[in-house]
Amino acid sequence: MKKINWVLLVLILVGFVIGRFIGTYFSGTFLNYGQSFGMGSPVVLDMGFVVLTFGLTINITIASVIGVVIALVVYRFIR
Repeated sequence: MKKINWVLLVLILVGFVIGRFIGTYFSGTFLNYGQSFGMGSPVVLDMGFVVLTFGLTINITIASVIGVVIALVVYRFIR
């Protein structure tokens, strides 16, 4: 089994978050252009004593892609 590189995974997630922040800060520019996909409405599982709600929506913008590229460059320098 192959070992997961946690530093790379964390840097990619941080890149998405920072890219999303930059995209919302510059909301009127091309950086906020992107695609959203996922579940339209959450799935609810009601078992009487516990209620579970599942949902996932992913919004990828140009700014988040730039953030991931910057995170990969940072990973190359720290590795």
